[in-house]
Amino acid sequence: MDFKNLFDQFVGKRILVIGDVMIDSYLRGKVNRVSPEAPVPIVSLDIEEDRLGGAANVAVNLIAMGARPIICSVVGNDKQGEILKSLLVEAGISDEGLVYSADRKTTVKTRVIGNNQQLLRIDSEQTNPISQLEEKDLIELVNNLINSGVDGIVFEDYNKGVLTSTLIQNVISSANEKGIVSAVDPKKENFLAYKNVTLFKPNLKELKEGLGLDFSFVNSKDKFEQAIEQLEKELNNKISFVTLSEHGVFIKEGQAQEYFAAHLRNIADVSGAGDTVISIATLCLVAGVPINLIAEISNIAGGLVCEESGVVSINKEQLLLEVEELLAQ
Repeated sequence: MDFKNLFDQFVGKRILVIGDVMIDSYLRGKVNRVSPEAPVPIVSLDIEEDRLGGAANVAVNLIAMGARPIICSVVGNDKQGEILKSLLVEAGISDEGLVYSADRKTTVKTRVIGNNQQLLRIDSEQTNPISQLEEKDLIELVNNLINSGVDGIVFEDYNKGVLTSTLIQNVISSANEKGIVSAVDPKKENFLAYKNVTLFKPNLKELKEGLGLDFSFVNSKDKFEQAIEQLEKELNNKISFVTLSEHGVFIKEGQAQEYFAAHLRNIADVSGAGDTVISIATLCLVAGVPINLIAEISNIAGGLVCEESGVVSINKEQLLLEVEELLAQ
């Protein structure tokens, strides 16, 4: 396959990213001593940095591949919401699908890092479901965007309350009516709400939790495959795509299924890898790529970002080089 031509097809694709957006805030510095007030390290602060996180990190990965993502979410009408908006503008990501609420706070995850080691994380968030009015406003915005023409939809669920079952089913129904592909990166809360979606991508832990099962993947691949069958009976999804950490990935469409091993990596940080995988998988899905290549390209992309510290987006040129090297035959 001409992978450069494939990657060129990603350019300009309009992808709705619906879900929980947040700010990943980093406080970085050096630790040289312990506090005399309590047995805790003192961080001499060098750098303060805010990055787009959660569903917004999916959009960042899509931008990196040349696509045109549109964030659809509910955030607080607060100082952090303004920071989030400015980060979106700076990244070139459309915020026309955002609903600002006086009744919610914008999620911020603050990581304190000393001597390149994470010492503490502080979460400022609100996780109750959005109100019916917020839900109605967001559904209206999303449907207007769908009607204006989009190529694909990603549901990025972090269990922070934006993705309600009503919103999920409304959007999937609208997408299917117009023949728009949809992909899901789920969490436990609404795991079985995504009926009739195109591609469903849990990790192994989420699959077991979502179905209420407990089994060893290494010793019981038959039980794993039975779980996939159960999942598909529940959701009627077209493609099941499961990330298996050090065991690679699994993908299934109809009766066709394949396992792909993980590539050898110097793992620095797995944060945000799932965001990268769903981004690349969605673009491949939009481009009509067969399932084996969806899995293999996404698998390579997820591994690449794990070699970097913190939540980072994929590098398109680096991904193309690795894909050509590992997959071109």
